[in-house]
Amino acid sequence: MWDYILLGFLQGIFEWIPISSEGVVAIFSSYLVKDYNSVDLALFLHLGTVLAAIVYFWKDWINLAQFKDKEFLRFFIIVTFISGTLGFFVYKMARDVSMGAGLLALTGLGLLLTSWFQKTNIKLKINKDVSSIIVGLLQAISAIPGVSRSGSTVFGLSLTESDPTEILKRSYMISVPVVIGSSLYLYIKDPVIASSSWIAVIFSFIFGIISLKLLLDFSKKVNFSKFTLIFGLLCLFGALFQFLA
Repeated sequence: MWDYILLGFLQGIFEWIPISSEGVVAIFSSYLVKDYNSVDLALFLHLGTVLAAIVYFWKDWINLAQFKDKEFLRFFIIVTFISGTLGFFVYKMARDVSMGAGLLALTGLGLLLTSWFQKTNIKLKINKDVSSIIVGLLQAISAIPGVSRSGSTVFGLSLTESDPTEILKRSYMISVPVVIGSSLYLYIKDPVIASSSWIAVIFSFIFGIISLKLLLDFSKKVNFSKFTLIFGLLCLFGALFQFLA
């Protein structure tokens, strides 16, 4: 039970940080839990943090359901379609690959580029639909262990968005349908995964709520270019550590 609690804690903490929570949880679960594929378990634990995103942004979900933000609704639908379809094939190909330092370094470089875009206030003149396709593709490849979903989508969103709170909120909200779909698929494939890991899902929800609030509060207090710079450097240091280990 304590092993699953630890995995839930790690998922809750690392999901919102631009460092691959899937990669971190998969690494730990490969040592702690031998009954399941480590990538499958890491993906299933996202169910806890996605519930946290639903609860935390409940007002935004109501606005979305009532068609009050039609621009974001269109963006949301396109991103979900692309990442949901392509992401499934990426998952099937990548579920047994090892986590590479190069993927983490690539995420770090993307965040450093995001930091530069924010600092210089550069915004690419990209059509909204094209922007949603780019973000959908970036979210799809995050099915590869070691690629940060939040880091990739924050980079994609920052190409056309400038408000840090809006970037983070959209990044977290677009993960919901894809995670629910992948969790349902994993449950159908092996229903025992839910009965074994329910305690981890609960703890990922609890710590997901706490860490989400702390991170959003932190992002409001610091310059967003510095925010992404910090996590970009953390990704690069993590990749270097993994390469040398």
